[in-house]
Amino acid sequence: MQVLHRIADLRAALAQGPRPAFVPTMGNLHEGHLALARQAKASGRPVVASIFVNRLQFGPNEDFDRYPRTFEADCALLQAEGCDFVFAPDEAELYPEPQAYKVQPPPELADILEGHFRPGFFTGVCTVVLKLFNIVQPEAAYFGKKDYQQQLVIKSMVRQLALPVRIVAGETCRAGDGLALSSRNGYLSPAERAEAVELHRLLDNIARVVRDGRTDVAHLEQEAMATLQRRGWQPDYVAIRRQADLLEPHGLDEPMVVLAAAKLGKTRLIDNVEI
Repeated sequence: MQVLHRIADLRAALAQGPRPAFVPTMGNLHEGHLALARQAKASGRPVVASIFVNRLQFGPNEDFDRYPRTFEADCALLQAEGCDFVFAPDEAELYPEPQAYKVQPPPELADILEGHFRPGFFTGVCTVVLKLFNIVQPEAAYFGKKDYQQQLVIKSMVRQLALPVRIVAGETCRAGDGLALSSRNGYLSPAERAEAVELHRLLDNIARVVRDGRTDVAHLEQEAMATLQRRGWQPDYVAIRRQADLLEPHGLDEPMVVLAAAKLGKTRLIDNVEI
């Protein structure tokens, strides 16, 4: 496995081979990332994983400086999965001058849910992903469904900009008790970790009652918010939306997803369950 830090070196290394499979990450890898790397490896193409903590997608009061950097361990994990290249630029390499050109995703998709509570987040995500796509030139790129809105935003960007990249969505990886794996889970205290699984249980229950025919969507959302508050969470949203575009469902006969974001202590967790 080659570890490369410069754009020119990565382009040179990839120049003679087939277009790669690409797994973009911010490091601090867990089983969810590694599952994506295995999906990419199964494509038969060279696998490139990037490790870059993207400042553009962090708000002024978010955790950019304390986001865990575990580069040596990340590289060992990727090597064990058969990754061929790790691209790990520093900020000066990826943003050699202030990034004045940015990708502004459509507000109807990017300014709701996560985008409402994290203004500018998806602009930062789309900008860095487009730049990485231009550098890596992948045939396919792999994103996890835990960040449900993010993979929809990226699919929309690829479609509207006619980028020659297939977006492959990987299923959410969970701990044995159901908690969605996340780099931010490491911030949880032992007591918070024990409570954190309740978010997934709540979403699972909502999905079950909707499948069973319950139709009062707004009431279900309000009940779920109140339940989280009673348990000591600070919920941002619990929302039942259409899978295709995250708009409110017109009826319950179309594929839907229930999504949530809530803080437990100082740690903000997100999760979703498809219906």
